[in-house]
Amino acid sequence: MNSMWDSLWVNVNLATMAGPGYGAIEDGAIAIVGGRIAWVGKRSDLPSATARETRDGNGFWMTPGLIDCHTHLVFGGERWREFALRLEGASYEEIARAGGGILATVAATRAADEESLFASAAKRLRPFLAEGVTTVEVKSGYGLDLESELKMLRVARRLGRELPVSVRTTFLGAHAVPPEYRGRQGDYVDLVVREMVPAVAAEGLADAVDAFCEGIAFTVEETERVFAAAKAAGLPVKLHADQLSDSGAAALAATYEALSADHLECTTEAGVEAMAAAGTVAVLLPGANYFLRETRRPPVELFRKHGVPMAIASNCNPGSSPALSLLLMLSMACTLFRLTPEEALAGVTCNAAKALGFDDRGVLTPGRRADLVLWDVAHPAELSYWIGGNPCREVVRSP
Repeated sequence: MNSMWDSLWVNVNLATMAGPGYGAIEDGAIAIVGGRIAWVGKRSDLPSATARETRDGNGFWMTPGLIDCHTHLVFGGERWREFALRLEGASYEEIARAGGGILATVAATRAADEESLFASAAKRLRPFLAEGVTTVEVKSGYGLDLESELKMLRVARRLGRELPVSVRTTFLGAHAVPPEYRGRQGDYVDLVVREMVPAVAAEGLADAVDAFCEGIAFTVEETERVFAAAKAAGLPVKLHADQLSDSGAAALAATYEALSADHLECTTEAGVEAMAAAGTVAVLLPGANYFLRETRRPPVELFRKHGVPMAIASNCNPGSSPALSLLLMLSMACTLFRLTPEEALAGVTCNAAKALGFDDRGVLTPGRRADLVLWDVAHPAELSYWIGGNPCREVVRSP
């Protein structure tokens, strides 16, 4: 019996990411029905079917839609002056302790209205969409009071409604201590736990809860309180972990079965083992490592040894990774962290989906969302090889 497909791509090479070697299918075909993949395989194996539209892929490569699983896209102001200060020798930590860093962005974000925040975030997001990003995570964390945090999350949700992208939102109230709580960090954690997390959950504005567990931010004990509040609210957790020091944050994330632990430059083997046991994804952020000129690298060999999935993200933010290209992060992940091109592509497709708790995207297999990108490349490794440029020829996004 003949099937009826909405669309059919032929003469296309497929990096399905559903197996080793990119899950590659050369001279393949892929059929779509109702925004989902209905069939995928060799063109010579196409079943008898009729398609309302047949597209020729011109021998190009097709991948799943790219997923940026860690961004701070919504914020007010810029921080280019700090960039100049760091070039003169000031450290990220020194700038933060002097009242710059995150708190400078907090002031600008609090002062901005929703329209201006949306306009600036949309401007930053569009280059990612042009590179084939079909799903993006957006964190709050530059408001640090209830109304400003809610404002950021509303803007993030609006990005997903008005631009052709799926948006996953993350509440990051435990990002820094706001100036009005200086010297009263415990009181601010009380505010996050008792008021912010319940309010964000009640309004349905967050899909997960994150925290910055670090010497310049929040302790392991404070982070545990935030995670307990998230669990009580029915929200999964993520964690900025072990970026500047080994605080045991990766193991803490695993204890709470976090979707991901992110940064991880200083994580030990014990932390990696805990992540492996919990199924927590390691999100690597090469843009920040590059921009801050860090010399420590995440323990990639340990992640491989223990089977921890590695995702890659832009970490787009004004202070430590003003990156507007996910493709550039693939190149950086290979050159700085020594990932293979296949690992890098998995890091922005199947593993990035896991880092956000998705099981409906990130690979090209039947039943998954028809989020697809067509690339004018001779091999998928070129997506990591080229520095600059954009070989994206077409993006197909499931409605």
